[in-house]
Amino acid sequence: MAFQGAAQVDVVVKGTDVLGECPLWCEREQVLWWVDSRGPSLKRWNPAGGQVTVVPLPSAVGSVAFRERGGMLAALQTGLHFLDPHTGALQLVAQPEAHLPENRFNDGRCDRAGRFWAGTMSDARREPTGSLYRLSADLSCTRMREDVIVPNSLAWSPDDRTMYFADTYRQVIRAWDFDLAEGAVSNERVFCDTTGHPGRPDGSCVDADGGLWNAEYGGWRLVRYAPSGKIDRVIEMPVANPTCCCFGGANFDALYVTSATQRLTPADLAKQPLAGSVFAVHPGVRGLPESRFAA
Repeated sequence: MAFQGAAQVDVVVKGTDVLGECPLWCEREQVLWWVDSRGPSLKRWNPAGGQVTVVPLPSAVGSVAFRERGGMLAALQTGLHFLDPHTGALQLVAQPEAHLPENRFNDGRCDRAGRFWAGTMSDARREPTGSLYRLSADLSCTRMREDVIVPNSLAWSPDDRTMYFADTYRQVIRAWDFDLAEGAVSNERVFCDTTGHPGRPDGSCVDADGGLWNAEYGGWRLVRYAPSGKIDRVIEMPVANPTCCCFGGANFDALYVTSATQRLTPADLAKQPLAGSVFAVHPGVRGLPESRFAA
């Protein structure tokens, strides 16, 4: 199934995810993983045969990451856990917000030194009670930023000199100077102010040329930003709520996109019957392998 336009958008997994998020391509297995945050569940798609497997999880899951030694790291409402992706078995690693029971983890990603960065948010109201954390290989968990409403868009430039981060409800994608050796950020600045866009900035990934691809939640589109912060490409989607994207495929030339059905009315769903599915676009640029947690 395909949609024609400025770019062809293919449906690779027709689904009804409540909040599909965090697509990750595993180059070792040549499969795509993602989560349904509200499922809550971890999902795996094997393009070779088309099989989809689903592993239920015990609480809302914001994101997952591969571990260098195998298995996964999962950012759940209950904290950060090591996760066996085949059985669903969990081992608690860090619980920095045990004192904030209404908060949960949302978007997360590993930098190229193997640290996991993930943000938290209130699951009850849109208030700035969230933070951004950095989990290191020694399992120390450090708060790096406070005053967050909905954390998203964690990504790094190919040269590791720039880190990106969005607070969705503030409608701004920010950039920091990034020190890969130290895992430190500085010189926070506005990368792009999305006020006036049809949607809000959700999950992102970076291509090998340094372009930041962002899923605009509520905007029916993917947007590519040049390293300058200027929009240089827009891909229209057949769903209102694309949520996150990643590059994958044998040559990292496929851009996979998750989507959501949450808060859509029956009338909305009638207009977008593919909401909650996973899509693929071939935008003519390639991505980079996903970084893995070092422990």
